[in-house]
Amino acid sequence: MTKIAFIGLGNMGGGMAANQAKAGHAVAAFDLSAEALERAGAAGCTPVGSVAEAVKDAEVVITMLPAGPHVLKVYSEQIIGAAPTSALLLDCSTIDVETARKVAGLARDAGYAFADAPVSGGTAAAEAGTLAFMVGCDERDFGRVEAALEPMSRITIRAGDHGAGQAAKICNNMLLGISMMGTCEAIALAEKLGLDPERFFEIASKSSGQCWSVSSYYPWPGPVPAAPSNRDYQGGFATAMMLKDLKLAQDAAAKSGASTPLGAQAEAMYALFDRLGYGGRDFSAMLQLLRGRLSELET
Repeated sequence: MTKIAFIGLGNMGGGMAANQAKAGHAVAAFDLSAEALERAGAAGCTPVGSVAEAVKDAEVVITMLPAGPHVLKVYSEQIIGAAPTSALLLDCSTIDVETARKVAGLARDAGYAFADAPVSGGTAAAEAGTLAFMVGCDERDFGRVEAALEPMSRITIRAGDHGAGQAAKICNNMLLGISMMGTCEAIALAEKLGLDPERFFEIASKSSGQCWSVSSYYPWPGPVPAAPSNRDYQGGFATAMMLKDLKLAQDAAAKSGASTPLGAQAEAMYALFDRLGYGGRDFSAMLQLLRGRLSELET
């Protein structure tokens, strides 16, 4: 049994912490939300009243926080120096590469092993313990990182040194945002041309247009039962979160001098969808904007 401190129990973190408890570990869980703490307690974690209380005896510290400034503040002010230096520090948030490297430097200077380990898979995978982790860490620490993430993971890949996990996540989600836009456009066009979108799925999922957005997350109800399109686009991966990741990608592209015109267009479209008030819907609900059927999301 490992003593784990889990900080951040939102849509993703709650399921992740629950899987650590399910694996038999002692999980001290903290979040600013009383409801999140109550859910964590029901899932087998031990709710605590502060970050300091959670990390004081931890062997592993896992954080799942909203953005870079939160990660930097929590690590620099509440974890580093409060957790034992023998503890492994794992940040699973999706943040910018520069902040990930800054936190890694602070941790290293204080004598800690640290990894940035953002995830892919959404809330369903967080609850099922089947997330994909993209890890940036010292090579000597990877075995320890992989073992700590195992109860939450389908696959864990070392992308490279500190910051590489965040780079992989940003690039992967830019690709996902673009491919979902293409999938939604193709379905909207198929419908206009009189082609049944369910029949189009049968064709595209077995043809050169096949991609994850088609085969595993089809935005038209029916063909993929687990997809949010069957739940009025509730749950899944919120548009606001996709927009956050696309903004990170565009910021990284600007700083590195990379050309990402399709990423920029995807960001603009998801920003529009978010401004229209649909930031809480799954990002595949973009289909309804392209179909001109936003009223169907109002019901």
